[in-house]
Amino acid sequence: MKRLIALAALALGIAVPAHASTPITFWDTPQYGGNSFNEGIPDEAYFRALKATGATWTRLTFSKWKGEGRDFLIGNADEYTGIPAGDLAKLIKCLDAAQAAGIKVVIVPLSLPGDRWNQQNGGKQDDRLWNDRKYWDQSAAFWRDLATALKDHPAVAGYNLLNEPTPEKGLGLDEHATPEIRQAWYAKYKGTTHDLPDFYAQLIRAVREVDPVTPVMADSGWYANAWSFSYWPTKLSDDKVLYSFHMYEPYEATSAPNIKRQPQLRYPGTETWLGGEKVKWDKAVMQRYLAGPFDWATAHNVPANRMVAGEFGCVRQWSDCGAYLNDVLDTLNSYHAHWAFYSFREDVWDAMDYELPPGVTSGQFYYLHEQGKADQLKRNGPLIDIIKAHMK
Repeated sequence: MKRLIALAALALGIAVPAHASTPITFWDTPQYGGNSFNEGIPDEAYFRALKATGATWTRLTFSKWKGEGRDFLIGNADEYTGIPAGDLAKLIKCLDAAQAAGIKVVIVPLSLPGDRWNQQNGGKQDDRLWNDRKYWDQSAAFWRDLATALKDHPAVAGYNLLNEPTPEKGLGLDEHATPEIRQAWYAKYKGTTHDLPDFYAQLIRAVREVDPVTPVMADSGWYANAWSFSYWPTKLSDDKVLYSFHMYEPYEATSAPNIKRQPQLRYPGTETWLGGEKVKWDKAVMQRYLAGPFDWATAHNVPANRMVAGEFGCVRQWSDCGAYLNDVLDTLNSYHAHWAFYSFREDVWDAMDYELPPGVTSGQFYYLHEQGKADQLKRNGPLIDIIKAHMK
């Protein structure tokens, strides 16, 4: 519809604003948001609360929602045959709520055909997608169908093709390897079912058959590791691609197990291996690490406004979470990049809900949710103020 309007206007000699035919322009200036990874379908009140933080967009997954089949919207990740109509109606209702609240949405699946999210797969890694091209074809068919259904929805600002892909897993590539080692690995697997840029190219072709304008977001490999773009020999050929990476390093410090350590690993100060050397994490190391995707972008003529930190965060009870968030955000903003914090009011996990103050325990969180009294949770935590300050 957007394209038809633009063509008609051109035929009549009417000037068409750029945003009317090129949704990619939403991303021309820095956009800040939060991730929505809830089990319950978010409503307008949820999106209005997100909007109140200063956010302009959300990275929304549907994969935790209850649907007509085993896997929401996909039906069954073992064999994709079409999008269940009832599931699609629920997604569109959610998008309508986001639009009413003034929030743009990037759709992101946790599962694709042949790659069911391990938390819904008995805790086991599902790597069929990276070993059998029939699942590439099914994934392309799914995205073609979804783009057909959503291409005219005004809330949709992008299609994030797959959350945290792992085609490298089990093939001898260390998650924190140097760019040179990553490039040597890719040279070995280029053209195989482990070739992530090739996989994305197939999905993008399917999307563009039905939707020539909506931006596509592509996560880097190895769980969207910030250095994983370094093995991509070129950017993707489509001119409406956003390149996304995630930031939880040093994971030993930012993740839940650190909360139980006595003493906790600190920031600055935590030591880890990175690119074959031992580093002590501080802001300088943070800046060096996060320079990785932007250096790749510069080398391949990808503007900084096409780079996205799609997730970042730390467990809110960690004593140094505030210092960590501040340095991550300072660094990302120095590149004028887009970002989305993880996460906003997740309904089944409180660890990265930055509105909650440290005094709110996980026990209180789960109890109030189970009793339908989540609105009684105190939401005056100091960490969300750090995020809000960096949205200005």
